[in-house]
Amino acid sequence: MTKTFVSDNTNLLKIGWFTTGRGEGSYGLLESTLNAINSGELHGKIAFVFVNRVEGQTRQTDRLLTLVRSHRIPLITLSSRDFRRSHGNKPWKNLREAFDETVIELLSPYDADIAVHAGYMLIAPLLCSEYLTLNLHPALPGGTIGMWQQAVWDVIDKRLDTTGAMIHVSTIKVDEGPVIATAVFSVRGKNFDSHWEEIDGFDLKTLKQKMGEELELFKAIRKAGLLRERPLLVETLKAVSQGHIDPTGSKGIVDLTEVVEKSVIN
Repeated sequence: MTKTFVSDNTNLLKIGWFTTGRGEGSYGLLESTLNAINSGELHGKIAFVFVNRVEGQTRQTDRLLTLVRSHRIPLITLSSRDFRRSHGNKPWKNLREAFDETVIELLSPYDADIAVHAGYMLIAPLLCSEYLTLNLHPALPGGTIGMWQQAVWDVIDKRLDTTGAMIHVSTIKVDEGPVIATAVFSVRGKNFDSHWEEIDGFDLKTLKQKMGEELELFKAIRKAGLLRERPLLVETLKAVSQGHIDPTGSKGIVDLTEVVEKSVIN
């Protein structure tokens, strides 16, 4: 597949979906995208779903597999855990390319215009070369690189007033590909101020040790992020299908804050 895409706003946008299916975040992203497709809001279809876990590996992933099957979408699974075990438990950095090569072969019968990494927890250098791939990251450009948990802790540690999420092109450099869309939201106001007051005078190390992810402020920030990540991804895919956003990232960043906030309110 060549890493270009041109939309004429008539053909369905064929989306290849990659996920680990670890929890509510990845499940909600897929569910909201399917809802947008089924309602006609998004002129596209999920061409396949690839999951790097197999049935029975975790309850959370099994729930996502059930969702995929209920929509009769081609489902391809290959456990990265089992793949590593079958290769002598070598360090994953030594197995990434071999795993990607196997995945690409498994997906060869399916055609996709673009791919989406939605909670796909593997660095995938060859997949990024094979597919024009979009990734949702729960931080703004120049912010946290890495897991969503770290992004939330960084907001708390830096006592930020705003945070957000972005859609960027996946490259071999983790979370550093060209950004195509963003959404910003406030972490101050009636839903947050009392939680900020609760942590006044505490440093990050103490907060992590004492409360961890059960900290009310942590949960409030995560909840607000989840509410916006789903419409951000859907609105980005809509704009790509309509030719309003260039998924290669060559035409800059589109701020989708306004439309995302309207979706949250509604």
